[in-house]
Amino acid sequence: MPIGVTNAFSTFTAIGIREDLTDVIYDISPTETPFMSNIARVRAKQKVHEWQTDSLAAAAANAQEEGAAITAGATAATVRLKNHSQISFKAYAVTGTTEASDAAGRASEISYQTAKFGKELKRDMEKALTGSTGSTAGTARTLAGAEAWLNVNYTHLGTAGTTPGFVTSTGLVTVVTDSTGTVAATETQLKEIIQECWTQGGDPNVIMVGPTTKQDYSAFSGIATLYQTVDKTQATIIGAADLYISDFGRHSIVPNRFSRDATALVLDMSMWAVAFLRPMHTFDLAKTGDAETKVILAEYTLECRNPASSGKIAEIT
Repeated sequence: MPIGVTNAFSTFTAIGIREDLTDVIYDISPTETPFMSNIARVRAKQKVHEWQTDSLAAAAANAQEEGAAITAGATAATVRLKNHSQISFKAYAVTGTTEASDAAGRASEISYQTAKFGKELKRDMEKALTGSTGSTAGTARTLAGAEAWLNVNYTHLGTAGTTPGFVTSTGLVTVVTDSTGTVAATETQLKEIIQECWTQGGDPNVIMVGPTTKQDYSAFSGIATLYQTVDKTQATIIGAADLYISDFGRHSIVPNRFSRDATALVLDMSMWAVAFLRPMHTFDLAKTGDAETKVILAEYTLECRNPASSGKIAEIT
């Protein structure tokens, strides 16, 4: 290629110029897990994790005669619920040469891949914990996600959707059947589910939604405010609703990238926990060659402490 000065040595023919590779790796993949990160963590002791629920009799008129004979009333047994633990893992291998090489953006390829696959595993777990999958007891056990548990306070907006919930005869939670068709989000839908949860005795303090529904809910009249005063002469318009105020309290509207976008979860967060039989941990597989093979694994399930505490709206457009 011609250049201005005759015989000037240029970068086009030079050998040995060092590459300009930034020592940073840019990754914007989301890793927030708002459901799993904000519920309790408990210990599971078996692959089938169980707990009990109970309820009080409905309030009734209670005026007794003076000197009345007293007879013991009927006593109801507690209800025993269960969920099966699910094993989730990520496996990866790094050759000895790769680990020994000087790589840009990380001091150790094994450490970098461990951190990366750990984040991926968390995303998979969040998807399972919030999802509509039922529990299964087979070799590849699956846990029942939050959507599948919510069979008390719920609505399917489409046609023929069902949420059977926990089935006592099988000891399993049935997978959700989605409706055909969807319906636009309305404030009336949301208010009805919040009221149903409160009537049952729940305190639904979080509304967890996908990105599309989050934008729809930001337009509801019950949001706390759309304006924030900056000074006496200026105000900033906030085009989002992070707090919804209903007749039954204050509810944080939390977007979740890994829950299903067509479902709004109305959650009493104190009534949920992730139970770990084996917490997330890393271990080595047998070495069969010039490479290190590692696994990040967790065995866990979802504890829905009382399905009547929370609710959902399914099939939102």
